[in-house]
Amino acid sequence: MTGFPGVLRVLVAPDCYGDSLTAVQAVDAIAAGWLRARPGDQVVRAPQSDGGPGFVGVLAERLGGVRHARVSGPLADEVDAEWVYDAATGTAYIECAQACGLALLGGPPTAQTALAAHSRGVGQLVEAAVLAGASTIVVGLGGSGCTDGGRGLIDALGGPAAARERFDGIRLVAATDVEHPLLGPLGAARIFGPQKGADPPTVEILEQRLTDWAVHLDALAGCPVSSQPGAGAAGGLGAALLALGGRRESGAAVIAEHTGLAADIAAADVIVTGEGRFDDQSLHGKVVSALAAGARPRGIPVLVLAGQVTLDPAVLRDAGITAAHSIADHAGSVQRAMDDAAAQLAGLAERTAAQLGSV
Repeated sequence: MTGFPGVLRVLVAPDCYGDSLTAVQAVDAIAAGWLRARPGDQVVRAPQSDGGPGFVGVLAERLGGVRHARVSGPLADEVDAEWVYDAATGTAYIECAQACGLALLGGPPTAQTALAAHSRGVGQLVEAAVLAGASTIVVGLGGSGCTDGGRGLIDALGGPAAARERFDGIRLVAATDVEHPLLGPLGAARIFGPQKGADPPTVEILEQRLTDWAVHLDALAGCPVSSQPGAGAAGGLGAALLALGGRRESGAAVIAEHTGLAADIAAADVIVTGEGRFDDQSLHGKVVSALAAGARPRGIPVLVLAGQVTLDPAVLRDAGITAAHSIADHAGSVQRAMDDAAAQLAGLAERTAAQLGSV
């Protein structure tokens, strides 16, 4: 890349980096490193999310309105959860990972936690939003430790019929970029169960549970919501929200709309983004692909700083990505990249900025 002006307007818009860094922390690290190499540049902070962990934090950066609730965690203990209420629009934003996230299991996921984890706390957050008078409730789906098909959520709202009544006159949105159905080889249990500690026998138990529960969800909705795209998001929470009359929207698009991302892209000279693992999934509805799509018509370079990069340069070019750099390669190992994530990401950003004219 050559021909840049002396001072660049740099849009820093990463997603979270797994459990290592939130999107807000990642913005801080990238901005700090970039400005060490190019102190004259104007850095615009715009943390992103596709609905998973960090969804509420990203919105809080722009909207404020943070509220707190003590709710059931994914296992036995209660947890402190945050959600955002935008009183100006009557919109509540909830992040399922705040109540049933993998990070709340108290340790590495196991077959036992995969069977026991539930979404009851998400239902309690939704109830808090209803009681606050929200006319729209947006639930970010991703990073969950449960595979209960949203049964815990619906039980917390009084059961299927009562839960459906709670949303009379309320717009309900399932914010996710996951397109998987609830059941089958591409469903919640078989695709995401192993990430939540489920071994093969446990996956089959979870699949049977979801199959039995899907009968009730489909009956509640009056149509086969269990087969709809996004039904398998967050261990099947997507299916429950759809059965309650919700609609699925892209989590990345929700963030983009409510944080003014289009205007930020249009004003940028360079975009720096990233996530934990930059692979084929990143190019299908994820934050990076959304940024690339907005930048490409304007000829704005997009740089990806990811924990690991598995895509070859030809694929990157086709996707509108100028370059992608790995924190693990910069750090010398995956372990160091995770253990010292903020410092290593800042170092990679500094190196990338310093080499900008020769990338």
